Amino acid sequence: MNYTTLISVDQLQALISSGQPLRVFDCSFDLMQPHAGQEQYLSSHIPGAIYAHLDTALSARHGVPGAHGVMTASGADTPASGGRHPLPNRERFATWLSSVGFANDMQAVVYDRNGSNYCGSLWWMLKWAGHNEVALLDGGLQAWQAASGAINSGEEPAHFQTNFMLAPALVTLVDGQTVAGQLGRPTQTLIDARATSRFKGDVEPMDPVAGHIPGALNRPFNQNLTPEGLFKPAEQLKTEFAALLGGRDPATVVHHCGSGVSALPNLIAMEVAGFGRTALYAGSWSDWCSDSTRPVAQG
Repeated sequence: MNYTTLISVDQLQALISSGQPLRVFDCSFDLMQPHAGQEQYLSSHIPGAIYAHLDTALSARHGVPGAHGVMTASGADTPASGGRHPLPNRERFATWLSSVGFANDMQAVVYDRNGSNYCGSLWWMLKWAGHNEVALLDGGLQAWQAASGAINSGEEPAHFQTNFMLAPALVTLVDGQTVAGQLGRPTQTLIDARATSRFKGDVEPMDPVAGHIPGALNRPFNQNLTPEGLFKPAEQLKTEFAALLGGRDPATVVHHCGSGVSALPNLIAMEVAGFGRTALYAGSWSDWCSDSTRPVAQG
């Protein structure tokens, strides 16, 4: 059985028991302490899980992915987006997947311990690489532990290198130029996943300019979760997003945030709610505000 949006702890445990080809990825991270996620992984993770570092495996900001996620400087890597966490190009991402032993016939399961804030990036990137069989573990590591799931610590044994083959992208990536060209038109609906205080421009801890893209709607990513850290039921998500859109066509939605990471829970939630797969502006606010000619709104 294949999972393409969310997977529950019970479903993951059954999948592991079935022997179906599977790779589990731990994407835990902390923007303010970039080494903390890997330290948390080494302390406790789902047995067999591979650590996917946001800065060094899922981003081009420090070079290109080499063996086991180590980044090496190279002019050959052209990032696929701008912003604080620019996407590595698809070929470099495929190189990393191959280096950690991920193959095209495998089901991928991604999780973190941060309210599903970071693992959505790998979920989206695998779809971008043309791999549909990837699901987010609903509730993350906390849900796994609450169900008395087994826990490992330390490094996992290395996997033999594979040859992951790219396929046509299954998601839509847009850039700042595209967003600017559609600004104010009914053919584009921007949804910003940052905290409301950042969206309004009251505070800005990460980027040099405070505010938001004019016309954007605000839905902080954590509004998709229950107090227990699970995604809200599909019908509830459908009602909430319909209210946010206010009659706008869901197919016009482009998600963004600060650097294209926390936008993904909104994108996944819309898919869970039945709205289909919407677009991502991966460069997000950090890319938008890097161009002083682009308009900025506050309040």
